[in-house]
Amino acid sequence: MKVFLTGATGMMGRSATRALQQAGHTVIGLARSEARARIVAEAGAEPFVGDYFDGDTLVAGMSGCDVVCNLATHIPAGAAAVPGAWRANSRIRSVGSKVVADAAIEAGVERFVQESLSLLYADQGDEVVTEEFPIDVTSAAEPVVVAETNADHFAREGRSSVVLRFGLITGHDENSRLKLKRAATGKPIGMGPRDGWCHVIHPDDLGDVVAAAIAAPGGIYNAGGAPIRREDLNDEFAFAAGRDKARYYGKLRLRLVGERRELLTRSRRVSSQKLTDLTGWKPVHEYFSADWLVGHG
Repeated sequence: MKVFLTGATGMMGRSATRALQQAGHTVIGLARSEARARIVAEAGAEPFVGDYFDGDTLVAGMSGCDVVCNLATHIPAGAAAVPGAWRANSRIRSVGSKVVADAAIEAGVERFVQESLSLLYADQGDEVVTEEFPIDVTSAAEPVVVAETNADHFAREGRSSVVLRFGLITGHDENSRLKLKRAATGKPIGMGPRDGWCHVIHPDDLGDVVAAAIAAPGGIYNAGGAPIRREDLNDEFAFAAGRDKARYYGKLRLRLVGERRELLTRSRRVSSQKLTDLTGWKPVHEYFSADWLVGHG
């Protein structure tokens, strides 16, 4: 199939490009500049230069495509508590996702895949969380929910959409690198109750999830490795950084995180079994360990 990919130059997009090509699909990657287009071309995909928020341009790029995968994000690594740091990412999800979905409808695309996050689920303590569990919408979570709603609108037009609720990307990514650096210098990295559950995914598993979504029945799917206790996750970071135990943020520092504090500290013991059952996908990196962080140094 012919796949139009937004976010093609990001970590998720590059991983998806590799996996989709390995599965025999043709990939067209959206790039906002000629310099970005060269990155897309170097990955083996066909670049299409255009503006993510320009519907008419996107329709032209999507012409003849079977699937659109909307993987665009703008995560403010190392600046999560800075006022306004999330504004660009929120606009991508709340405004851009509608532009992309509407363009896909106009271009006659039959399938739409939307990136989302499993952190939307309400705190469930030790309960195993499946796709049927409720989400808890706050102002911090709202842009992600809007993106899911736009994918649902695409499906209501007689087409098929898949929403992928990814775990927290953890491994050879910028946020993990910064967290590891903090741990190495003895600074706090933990946030929230130590016995809470976290849902994580290795960067190398991202693309295979997207490739699986191409053939999955329409719907919502969790995607990640096995859930891990927050204390175990953070202590593995500390171990990889040469420390015995992870330190945790105090109440004052947590207040600086603002509205995202509650979202980031929920306990979510998320299961990705549905995606495995319906597509055969299984994470290569299933259980988190310090080995995921090798090479960060």
